[in-house]
Order: sequence, then C-alpha cells, then structure tokens
Amino acid sequence: MPSVPPDLAAFLVEAKRRTYAGLDDDATVAAPLLAGSKQLEHRAPPYAYRDIYFGMGFFVGQETVSRDDRVIWSMSYSGGARADITDRPTLLEIYKFLRQGLLGVSVEEPYRGPHLFEQAGMTYRNEVEGTRDRFRGIETIARHDGVPLYELRYSGGLLR
Repeated sequence: MPSVPPDLAAFLVEAKRRTYAGLDDDATVAAPLLAGSKQLEHRAPPYAYRDIYFGMGFFVGQETVSRDDRVIWSMSYSGGARADITDRPTLLEIYKFLRQGLLGVSVEEPYRGPHLFEQAGMTYRNEVEGTRDRFRGIETIARHDGVPLYELRYSGGLLR
C-alpha cells in the first residue's frame, strides 16, 4: 500500500482554497482539456492540482494531484442542486454558500468542507469516512428549516 506523502494534505488545502472555493463558478483555464468542461488548476512544485467538471445544476467531476508529472491522488464527485431548482440566481446563491463552506477544508480531512458550516440561512454538512488513501463522503446543504437544497457524493484516494 502506498504511503501518503506528508505534505499532500497541506497542498490539497491550498489548491482547493485557490481554485473553486476561493474563486467562482466561471473560473476556468482558457482552454480546458475536455470541450465543454470547466477546468481549475493550481501548481506548487512538485505538485500540480487539476479539477475538471461538467454541468452546473447537476455536475460531475474529478480532481487529480500529480507529483513530478505522475498522478498520485484522485477524487471523483457528482451532485448538485435539487432537480426543481433551475433558476440561475438561486443556483448561484447555493454555490456561493457552498464555496464559503469549502473554504473550511482542513488538513485532517482535505476532501471537501468541514463537518458543519452555517451561514445566511443555510446549513452545510459533510460526512466522510476513510482516510486520505481511500475515502468517501456526502455533503449536503439545507435551509435552516430543513428543506434540502443540494447534495454531492464523492470518493477517492491514493492511486497505486
């Protein structure tokens, strides 16, 4: 079983805060590798982070971390807003709140956001199991009155 590089978690936290969580839904590289995708990147040698995803209301994506040009870690994810939430202003409000929650990513669990984040009448929850070498989780956003707004499932780990 491969060992987790000791600086991988710190790099992941930095990369996530400097890409989607710290930017916005329209942040992408000028020419993404896959047509129609959004692509976010961060580099701090020897590591490089890439997040490629498709969609907005419902989306799927994959994050990868390379070390010396070899992919060593990956996480795939899919989810989004409730199917009946289709208007762009509401989607943007949910995803703005999501990004605020994702800024709380930690070195201890460098996958998505914290276990709990509350602000602006919404509650973000993140339940994860496993370790950095193999994990899975689910994050949700609901209004404070309990009405669900968003759900995402993710999984990943060290590649071998």
